[in-house]
Amino acid sequence: MKKEDKAIIIEQIKDALGNYSCVYLTQTSGLDAEKTSALRRACFGEDIKMLCVKNTLLKQALEASEIDYSELYGLLHGETTLLLSNVGNAPAKLIKNFRQKNDTLPMLKGAFVEETVYVGEESLETLANIKSKNELIADVVALLQSPAKNVISSLQSGANKLHGILETLSNK
Repeated sequence: MKKEDKAIIIEQIKDALGNYSCVYLTQTSGLDAEKTSALRRACFGEDIKMLCVKNTLLKQALEASEIDYSELYGLLHGETTLLLSNVGNAPAKLIKNFRQKNDTLPMLKGAFVEETVYVGEESLETLANIKSKNELIADVVALLQSPAKNVISSLQSGANKLHGILETLSNK
């Protein structure tokens, strides 16, 4: 590969890293063509970008990025597939669901989610249980709405009781 071609690829990887907030490094070697295609379709359905890259080019793109990915450099060995997403737990959930239908692949090497580095396969469960930004916002809104709903329901039940008492008295 020519040096100019490598520079173009490094720039493309760097741009892709800049467009997504969550980076997952996985190992997909051992998947046949059919399972790899199924994984690509699953990624597309979940708005996750999947890139198979050379480790040397990925390392250069990570180094050129504005974010410090230095803790991930040690994971760049063997075959590496990038899963990029803006939802922190989406790739982890995708990996877990894909494994239920298939073998033990893809394997998680590491991830950079919410400015935190997760290393190793044992981090998959933790990553899958992280709540996304939208889920956290929904939880906060539900907590804020709860007291208001209780007050409104108390006022409405009191009005119904008062109305019932007045109606009973008027009938007598």
